[in-house]
Amino acid sequence: MTIYDELVARGLIAQVTDEKEIKELVNTGKATFYIGFDPTADSLHVGHFMALCLMKRLQMAGNKPVVLIGGGTGYIGDPSGRTDLRSMMTPEMIQHNCDCFKKQMERFIEFGDDKAIMVNNADWLLKLNYIDVLREVGPCFSVNNMLRAECYKQRMEKGLSFLEFNYMIMQSYDFYHLFRHYGCNMQFGGDDQWSNMLGGTELIRKKLGKDAYAMTITLLTNSEGKKMGKTASGAVWLDPNKTSPFEFFQYWRNVGDSDVLRCIRMLTFLPLEQIEEMDSWEGSQLNQAKEILAYELTKLVHGEEEAEKAKTASHALFAGGADDSNMPTTEISAEQLTDGAIGIMDLMMVCKLVPSKSEARRLIQQGGVFVNDNKVEAIDFKVTEEMLKENVKIRKGKKKFHKAVMQ
Repeated sequence: MTIYDELVARGLIAQVTDEKEIKELVNTGKATFYIGFDPTADSLHVGHFMALCLMKRLQMAGNKPVVLIGGGTGYIGDPSGRTDLRSMMTPEMIQHNCDCFKKQMERFIEFGDDKAIMVNNADWLLKLNYIDVLREVGPCFSVNNMLRAECYKQRMEKGLSFLEFNYMIMQSYDFYHLFRHYGCNMQFGGDDQWSNMLGGTELIRKKLGKDAYAMTITLLTNSEGKKMGKTASGAVWLDPNKTSPFEFFQYWRNVGDSDVLRCIRMLTFLPLEQIEEMDSWEGSQLNQAKEILAYELTKLVHGEEEAEKAKTASHALFAGGADDSNMPTTEISAEQLTDGAIGIMDLMMVCKLVPSKSEARRLIQQGGVFVNDNKVEAIDFKVTEEMLKENVKIRKGKKKFHKAVMQ
């Protein structure tokens, strides 16, 4: 099976500009392709997972990845999938986030001579002169066509800023620059980036008279069509300090029955033959599939040792075991106590189990919060310093565990 056929079989490909040419390039290892990552946070998250896995698969097949960090486009902000304007970041924040991305990507992609390279579009975008951009690039874009793009349509009702309107031009210029200076002949990205990617292929054709290609990756959504990678307390991050390996494992362990086999097919590197044998699994076998998914992805992101720890901790907790050594833990300082105690709602917020006190109140009133396996009956319940010194185990619902200890 060729690498392209495998991508199709795994359900990873959404749209392509020229399937015949793209097949030829990736199957023969002649694709120099790029995927862009805007540094909107100091960690990659599950939403980036598909792109990282695709880069790894294509690199293993002999193709050359170019990781584009959007240090320049980060000054603007991508309007795709947004109903509001992104917060403006300082240059220092953007650079810090770029540095964090590279460190995480090295777990997936092999960088070095004749291997993957990382570039930052700040190196060329920030040097552009506005008049030169208008003269060199402006005539290649139709405003009418741009306004028909899906990424702009959804913003028109609430107001599309001129700042964001320029994002497509900047992303297209990236492809043009990478084609000229790095021989980059393909761009891959999320399905919501299609219009921006076509802008790049058109710019290359109009300015250079050459062909370049684009392929979009299927967005990672659940059976209800909602993007995966979000929890009540926020995104599922790849940084272990933001989402612990245990919490990461538990996220995938708890995916829906109707989503687990699709996630295994799209995200893991298990052989397709093995996955196809799972297609007939049902009932308790789906729980086994979820554990396989959680283990494989935790190993990929955090390493085999952390995956084993998370698996052991998960088994111990759900089997009623006492081993909580690998449970996510928050240290509580004396300054966070009032009269030697902390209210349960405050503690849940400190432990990032809930985004707000109102959410904590709702969970307690519905009987969904437990402290040391005892149901919390009142919203004014307090956890004392003595309890914290002995370690306090908090459970939210049936599957979310956290430990609070005295600093």
